Amino acid sequence: MRSFNYDIPTKVYFGEGKIKYLPELIHTFGTKVLLTYGGGSIKRNGIYDEVQELLKDCEIIELSGIDPNPRIETVREGARLCKEHDIDVILAVGGGSTIDCSKVIAAAAKYDGDAWDLVMDGRLITDALPLVDILTLSATGTEMNTNGVITNFDVKLKKGTASYHTYPYASILDPTYTYTVPANQTSAGTADIMSHTLENYFQEEDNAFITDGLSETILRACIKYLPMALENPESYEARSNLMWASTMALNGLTSMGKGGGWTTHPIEHYLSAYYDITHAEGLAILTPRWMKYILSDKTVDRFVKYAQNVWNIEDSGDKFKMAEEAIEKTYQFFVDNGLPMTLPEVGIDSDEFFMEMAKGTEERLSRAYVPLNADDVVEILNRCMTEGYN
Repeated sequence: MRSFNYDIPTKVYFGEGKIKYLPELIHTFGTKVLLTYGGGSIKRNGIYDEVQELLKDCEIIELSGIDPNPRIETVREGARLCKEHDIDVILAVGGGSTIDCSKVIAAAAKYDGDAWDLVMDGRLITDALPLVDILTLSATGTEMNTNGVITNFDVKLKKGTASYHTYPYASILDPTYTYTVPANQTSAGTADIMSHTLENYFQEEDNAFITDGLSETILRACIKYLPMALENPESYEARSNLMWASTMALNGLTSMGKGGGWTTHPIEHYLSAYYDITHAEGLAILTPRWMKYILSDKTVDRFVKYAQNVWNIEDSGDKFKMAEEAIEKTYQFFVDNGLPMTLPEVGIDSDEFFMEMAKGTEERLSRAYVPLNADDVVEILNRCMTEGYN
C-alpha cells in the first residue's frame, strides 16, 4: 500500500428524520442563510416547506435553478448574493450539481477575484463560507468530499476544483428523500457511484487489500440494490444502501493506499462541456468501452479479480475469457437498468470534436492506470457510437 493521510471533517447525519438537526447545524454559524437548489423538485416533494419551517427564525436568501452541469455564471451569482447579504452559512438542498456549485460559491464568497480563478486553481481557495447540505440524489459523493465540478461553456471546459476549506460542515442523508427520484436518474446516479469506485479500483497498486475489498462491496451493493430501487422506489433498504454507497465511493476511502490518475471522468468532462449531456450517462457509455480497450496481459489479472469478487464469475482457467465476461456483465447491467449506451442516444451523432476533446485529456491521461493519448481517446469515443462494447 502507498502511504496516505486521512482526515474527513464532515459530520454525517444518516437516516430517516435526521433533518431535525438542521436548526442546530445552521445556528452554529448564524441566521443569514443562502438556500441553493435546482429545478424545483424540493418544492414538489415537500423538503422545501420542511426547511422553511425549521428555519423560520432565519433570514433566507434563495438561489434556485442550478443546472445539472452547474455553470460558472451561477457560481458568480451565488457569490454576489453572499457578499451582498452578508451570508453566514450556505444550505444546499439537492444532488451533486447543487452541492458542487455551492462549494465553489462558498469559496468565491471569500475571494475578491473572479470565481473561475478558483476552478482553474484550487490553491487559490484560502477560505470559504460554511456549508450544510441535504442530499436528495445518490450519485456523486460530493456530500463528504471537497470536490466541486463547474462548467464554463464559453471556453468549453468542465473542470473540478477542491480545497480542504470546501468540505461540507455537515451532510444530512435521509434515504426517504430519494423515494421520488425518477428511474432514469436513479440508474444514472448508480452508474456514477460505480464509475467513482472503478476509477479507484483499476489502479496499479494491487496490495491495498482492505481498500479493494471496500470497493468490491460498494460495486456489489450497486448491482444488488439498483434493480430493487427501480422495482420498488420506496424500498428503504435499497435507497439507504445506494445512498451510503454514494457517500463511501468518493469520500476518499476507496483510494486510500492506491492513488493514480482517472480515465473515464476526464474524457466525460469534455463530452459534457461540449454537449451538456448527463454526466453519469456519459460515464456508463464510456466505461465498458474503456475496459475493453485497456484489457491486456498487463491488466488482465486485475480484471480477473473484478470478475471473481464483483460478478462471482467462476475461475475457468482462461483469464481473458473471465475478463471479457466481466466487461460484458458491466455493459449489460447498464443496459438492463435503462441507461443509454451509445453517444447518439444522448444526442452526439458526429465525431466532429472528438480529436479536439481528446487532445484536451492527454495531460491527465498520462497518469492513468493505462496511459492514453489523443488517438486512443478518439478510438474509445468512436466505439461509443455503436452498440456493444467491442
